[in-house]
Amino acid sequence: MLLNPFCPLTTAKVLALKATVLLLLTLLIKARVQILAGSALGIALLLLQALVFLAVSGGLVLAAGGATLYAPQQRRPAAT
Repeated sequence: MLLNPFCPLTTAKVLALKATVLLLLTLLIKARVQILAGSALGIALLLLQALVFLAVSGGLVLAAGGATLYAPQQRRPAAT
């Protein structure tokens, strides 16, 4: 099945899935390192995780906003 890259819902779903996977991987790594190395490194990774999650969320908002602005332009009938 081919995905239409201009569909705002598909783009939002893909970006949300990527953000979720990244968040879960970061949580897993943070938990492992926190157990092994102590809390100082765990706190640093927690801050890094928060910044990455905010950046991915911002990208998702930008992509959905761009798709929302782009979609109505495609539906306009061509003037002859």
